[in-house]
Amino acid sequence: MKKLATAICLTALAFACFTATALAELEIVFAISTPQGAMGQVSGQRLTDIVNEKLAGKAKLVYYHSDQLGPDKSLMQKLKLNTIQLTHMASVMPSYVEEAAIFDMPFLVKDRAHVLRIEKEWLWKTFAPAAEKQGYKLIALWENGFRQITNNVRPITTPADLKGIKLRTPRSEWRVAMFEAFGANPTPMPFSEVFVGLQTGVIDGQENPLTHIAANQLQEVQKYLSISNHVYSPVFLIAYKEHWEKIPADVRKVIEDTAQEIRPWIYETVAAADERLVGELESKGMKVNKVDRDSFVKASAPVYDLFNQKIPGGKAMIEEILGLAD
Repeated sequence: MKKLATAICLTALAFACFTATALAELEIVFAISTPQGAMGQVSGQRLTDIVNEKLAGKAKLVYYHSDQLGPDKSLMQKLKLNTIQLTHMASVMPSYVEEAAIFDMPFLVKDRAHVLRIEKEWLWKTFAPAAEKQGYKLIALWENGFRQITNNVRPITTPADLKGIKLRTPRSEWRVAMFEAFGANPTPMPFSEVFVGLQTGVIDGQENPLTHIAANQLQEVQKYLSISNHVYSPVFLIAYKEHWEKIPADVRKVIEDTAQEIRPWIYETVAAADERLVGELESKGMKVNKVDRDSFVKASAPVYDLFNQKIPGGKAMIEEILGLAD
C-alpha cells in the first residue's frame, strides 16, 4: 500500500509539474521599451487585449512596456534567449538587420500611401527574408509616425539653425550621421533619460513623432517645435524565428493575424493625432514653425552617400523605394 501511495503521489507530482510547464510554455511574453502613452505602447496594449480575448485562456500574451524588462538592447538579447517571445523595435532595428536603415534616410518616405506601397513591394520581399537570415521573424510593420524636432535654443528652419545644438537621438548610427550632416551635436541616450536631460540642460533638444512628444509632456521642457517630417519612424513587430516556431501554430496565427488586423487602426490613429497635436502643443506654449524642406534635402546628400557605401545594394534599394512614391 505504501508503494502504491508513493507511486500515486509521484504520478500526481509529475502531472502537476507537466501542467505547470505546459502553462508556462503558453504564456507568451511581449516586452517593449516604449513609454506609456506613446503610440508603440498603445498599439502593443491593443494587440494584447484583442489576442487574449481571442485565445480565451488557451494561451496568454503577457505585456510589459516602458523598459519594465529593460531597454531595447536588453530586449533583443532576451528575445534570442527566449526569455521574451515578442517585441517591437524602431530606430535601433538597423543595428540588427542593416536593410532597416532605409527608413533612416532623411526625407525618403513621402506619406503613408507611400508606406503601404513600400510594405507591399519591398518589405515582405526584401526586408523580411533579410531579417530571417539574422534569426528574426517579422510579424507586422506598425508605426510611430513622422519625426519632428524640438529644442530650447531657436526655431529650426534650415540646417544652419541646428549648429551647436545638443540634440538627443536614439542609439542609431544613421540618426547620428544625419544630424551631424545637418550641423547639430547629436547625443545618443535612452529615451527614459530625455525629459530630465532637457530639464537640466544636458541636452538642448530631441527629435520624435508628435505622439511621443505629447505623451511624455516634452512641451513642459521645450520651447520650439519645428515640423520637419525628416524621418518616417516604422515599428517592426518581431520574434526570434527559432523560438517562435515552437509556439503552437494556432496560437501564432491568432497573434500574427491580429497584428495585421490592427495595422490600419494604428495608421489612422497616428495620422489623426498628427493633425490634432500641433495645435494642442502650440496651445500649451510651444512655438511652432515648418522647416525649409529643400535646404534639409540638400544637406542630406552625405547620409545617402554613406548608405550607398555601407549597405550592399544601397543605391538600388534607395532607387526602388523612391520609385514607389507617387
